[in-house]
Amino acid sequence: MTYIVTEPCVDILDKACIEECPVDCIYEGGRMMYINAEECVDCGACEPVCPVEAIFFEEDVPEEHSAYIAANHEFFAEIGSPGGASKVGATDFDPPLVKSRPVRA
Repeated sequence: MTYIVTEPCVDILDKACIEECPVDCIYEGGRMMYINAEECVDCGACEPVCPVEAIFFEEDVPEEHSAYIAANHEFFAEIGSPGGASKVGATDFDPPLVKSRPVRA
């Protein structure tokens, strides 16, 4: 289990979560952030600082956002597990679910 970033983050990319993460496991995609399950230590520091309340413990993801669990896994299936977000920096990749969302102005 890990934390999952969900739909409210799409096109927001606030990054307060990155600043709070003690293990550098929150990666930036083209339109939202993603938490690497292999690197996350489940400390929960990211959850309360998210200004749009997009981060949930995996088993607590609301039903309407449950597809983002798979999207999170798809993101890391594509980029792998590089051992820290700062090694990768921002990417342009997002899974199809995120790409298909209407762009927020």
